[in-house]
Amino acid sequence: MAELDGFPLTNLLLYAVVAVAPTFVFWVALSTAAVVRRRRGSAGVLEHRPIQDLAADLRRVHRILAEFGPGTPAARRKGTRQAYDALLVQACAAVDVSHELTVLPEGIDREVERLRVEEALRGAGLAIP
Repeated sequence: MAELDGFPLTNLLLYAVVAVAPTFVFWVALSTAAVVRRRRGSAGVLEHRPIQDLAADLRRVHRILAEFGPGTPAARRKGTRQAYDALLVQACAAVDVSHELTVLPEGIDREVERLRVEEALRGAGLAIP
């Protein structure tokens, strides 16, 4: 049996296997998961939520925005507007409508863009307010 300064070579090989094996096992698991995701993605998995759900959520959040009274905290107004904009962006992606909601800052320009996007989505057949 070969020895390396008093240690058997088999102990050294065993140590190397024990040190490298967990990394190798996790690498194989992650690679396999990535391959499975790619195959599922090419098999026709929906990229967007169902358009009916998006339209229902848009109507619900729009109604909440319209019902805010004068005493509603600014943080709640802003958060609800951001949620509404995110839903508009998802709906635009689902029906292939262009928008600039993600690049315009809060203000008049963004409000005008919201109105334009809402009208374009209505023109695309979405039942939104």
